[in-house]
Amino acid sequence: MLDTPQIVETAAQPAAVIHITVPRKEIQNAMGPGLGEVRAVLARQGIEPAGPWFTHHLRLSRESFDFEIGIPVSAPVAPAGRVVPGQLPAATVARTVYHGEFEGLGGAWGEFEGWIRAGGHTPRPDLWERYLVGPEATADPALWRTELNRPLAE
Repeated sequence: MLDTPQIVETAAQPAAVIHITVPRKEIQNAMGPGLGEVRAVLARQGIEPAGPWFTHHLRLSRESFDFEIGIPVSAPVAPAGRVVPGQLPAATVARTVYHGEFEGLGGAWGEFEGWIRAGGHTPRPDLWERYLVGPEATADPALWRTELNRPLAE
């Protein structure tokens, strides 16, 4: 289920990120370790998260995912291993919240893309998901919430 989409302006959000490019079938193997790596660097540097973790997909491809796993930060992060300073960009975005398990995200994005195009909007090549409520908060997938953001061309 999707909440009613909206067009909103986002401010740039500093973050600690890891850039990853993997074949589509490997994304689940990359997500957990990548997120753990970012969390560990923030803990070692004494930096508190400034919001929910996210994935920022830089370009869309049928063969691979080219994306960043990130956590918004309350203070600048020093590069450590694969973790570097980054940000979610300031942008005009179409935004909605998907309710449900992660396996339904592909269908949710398809429905959301239909709304974007039906409204006469042109999406940019990137997109991001912010994981508002997930398995770390509740075992019930019906309660999971993922914010979908698609930047729009000016």
